[in-house]
Amino acid sequence: MPTRRRDRRNPPGPSEPASPNRPAQTPPPAASKPRLLLVFFFFLLLLLLVFVSLLAVHRSNRGSPNAGAPALSVYERGLVKADVAFREILAENARVSENRSRRHFPNPVLAYVTPWNSKGYEMAKLFTSKFTHLSPVWYDLKSEGKNLVLEGRHNADVGWISELRKNGNSLVVPRVVLEAFPVEILLKKKRWSKAINLIVDECKEMGYDGIVLESWSRWAVYGVLNDPELRNLGLQFINQLGEALHSVNSKSNLNHQLELIYVIPPSHSEKLSYHDFGPQDLQQLGTAVDGFSLMTYDFSGPQNPGPNAPLKWIRASLEMLLGGADSEHAPKIFLGINFYGNDFVLSGGGGAITGRDYISLLEKHKPKLQWEEKSSEHFFVYSLNNVKHAVFYPSLMSISLRLDEARAWGAGLSIWEIGQGLDYFFDLL
Repeated sequence: MPTRRRDRRNPPGPSEPASPNRPAQTPPPAASKPRLLLVFFFFLLLLLLVFVSLLAVHRSNRGSPNAGAPALSVYERGLVKADVAFREILAENARVSENRSRRHFPNPVLAYVTPWNSKGYEMAKLFTSKFTHLSPVWYDLKSEGKNLVLEGRHNADVGWISELRKNGNSLVVPRVVLEAFPVEILLKKKRWSKAINLIVDECKEMGYDGIVLESWSRWAVYGVLNDPELRNLGLQFINQLGEALHSVNSKSNLNHQLELIYVIPPSHSEKLSYHDFGPQDLQQLGTAVDGFSLMTYDFSGPQNPGPNAPLKWIRASLEMLLGGADSEHAPKIFLGINFYGNDFVLSGGGGAITGRDYISLLEKHKPKLQWEEKSSEHFFVYSLNNVKHAVFYPSLMSISLRLDEARAWGAGLSIWEIGQGLDYFFDLL
């Protein structure tokens, strides 16, 4: 009920008696001034709380991919260049184009996502239309006594897959690593068939669009690749797995067969060795395998600090495998691109870093970034406790040049892995 207006007529004088129908007015209480001060201070406190809340919201949004998202891509903003300062990276790395569906790279793009890096799952949902294939690292095929088991379903996120399919048409092809003893699979036909059935049945039950298979490096450790008979059996196994997958249609697209993408290592020498995946291997798998994920990264390591993936080495790896850009197999190659970097101790040691680590190093050390022409990579040097470090981490320029290389060969991309990069990297794709 609204407060009634106070009667502002003059009170009766000394010779005028008070009206019996109106109470005599009382003087205002002495506490009215302190009460006004209390209201004033309460109002100031309220304004302060509102200001603090708005500031907190601004800071929390500042690092998100959508915060202050400009309409222009990194190309249009002139950020793809060799001469870049750390301040520019700090200011721009979280700002991405408003048009997240626009693709700059026309060929297939395979993106890996790992369970231990949740940011990758979020980036996959935000930029679904940038990828033709998404490979969550979920499964291992293992020997368990006399049996084979496919472990990893507990990693599978059905809700995430559903969201991806609402956002775009990316194929979901989980990675499967063959951890089982190679001889147990390759020399025993029952185990051979069991392994294939386990993989195909899992794709059917979970509604996957195929798999990414990794076995070559494992086979190298067990000596399979330097035994001509075992090597040939290994290639036959991959062929049969591909044929089995191709005999099944995807649940998400009934006109599309399940796909097989095979992980292959690059050569680290000028000539192919027995453990390298070469042109003859590629030729033998050409029809059964839909794509080859070429791991052109990890060129350097803690004991030999240096660039992650020199461009000349990438080009040499493609030439060694394909012969020339006119190879019929070039469109099946997914050229490896690293979204992680390395913080090396120059005297030996160090290891991998993610985008979050990289930003922290830039904020702490405020370094001068250098462009290394020979490798086509950015790096910087800093000292901590009198120990010198060299940090090699991808930049817009280094990634862009590798995309140009893939485009020149007619090849696709495979990114390890999208949770480790900076947000504005996705503008390049």
